[in-house]
Amino acid sequence: MAELFTVLRRECTYIWYYFEIQFRQICGYWILGMLIGSFISVFAKDKIHDIFARMKDKKWGLFGIIPACILGIVSPLCMYGTIPIAASFRRQGMREDWLAAFMMASILLNPQLIIYSAALGPTALAVRIISCFLGGLAAGLLVFLFFRNRDFFDFSGFEERASHDTHPNLFIRYLLNVWRNVKATGMYFFFGILLSAIFQRYVPSDLMSKVFGGNEAWGVLMAATVGVPLYACGGGTIPLLRQWLWEGMSMGSAAAFMITGPATKITNLGALKIVMGLRRFLLYLTFVMLFSLLAGILVNALMTL
Repeated sequence: MAELFTVLRRECTYIWYYFEIQFRQICGYWILGMLIGSFISVFAKDKIHDIFARMKDKKWGLFGIIPACILGIVSPLCMYGTIPIAASFRRQGMREDWLAAFMMASILLNPQLIIYSAALGPTALAVRIISCFLGGLAAGLLVFLFFRNRDFFDFSGFEERASHDTHPNLFIRYLLNVWRNVKATGMYFFFGILLSAIFQRYVPSDLMSKVFGGNEAWGVLMAATVGVPLYACGGGTIPLLRQWLWEGMSMGSAAAFMITGPATKITNLGALKIVMGLRRFLLYLTFVMLFSLLAGILVNALMTL
């Protein structure tokens, strides 16, 4: 028994060592992401959505999916917050291809996640921003091509939820928003660091290179598939991705993971299933897997040039 206790204590010491290193390296990004994300949510969210709402009167045609993607990325709302907003836009006459681009980009990325992803390095950050932007463009383009004269979304029954940011004192409103961010992401962030510490201690360093490394489509497909069950919170996956990239994961595999993860997050899927119906929901899942695979293969190809 004493020997078992000694072994457990030693292993806990190793895991704590790796945990502490990871925490010190990326904690600043987590804090900064929450501070900036809350600032945008409290002080800029309504202006961003007003800009998008005014787009409905523009005669931009298909090119409107470009600003729609940009506004989707800078919008701080989660998908359950985005859908009621999108429903309101649709009732005002917004084009569905613009809505598809806005919603897809909003699913994949937001200002807070951009700051988190800076912990992965400039290359991974650029890959994430560009691939998510292109994902929004692709979604808008496909809706334009195949559902031009038909409704793609069914927003019946959705109403815009009341905002939590209602305190009359702006500073207190901001602090309350930061606290909600801490509660929403903190557990996943620390759990992600713990998982990365366990991977670092017990998973052979060459395994990540064998499974997710190289330029083979198989590694990209594996990363895209793993992203489906592992993704619960953007901040929580950053420690894992950081560790995997360090151990040999290819940038294309990381790109695929960063696309399928948020796109198939269980809360996002539940909301999308309601507004799409089964057939279009299955089309959405097919699109996500194919786009992530193609994006990963393309990133790997570009990285070898």
